[in-house]
Amino acid sequence: MTTAALITMITVQALVTIISGYFFWKILTAKPKPEPDSYSEE
Repeated sequence: MTTAALITMITVQALVTIISGYFFWKILTAKPKPEPDSYSEE
């Protein structure tokens, strides 16, 4: 494997890991939206 291919592979894997971690963290720290109560709307 050439040096350029190794650098590209490591960069892409790092970016995918960082982006996945960011969205996973957003999901874990999101505040739940209040669900409407079907009985109070009728």
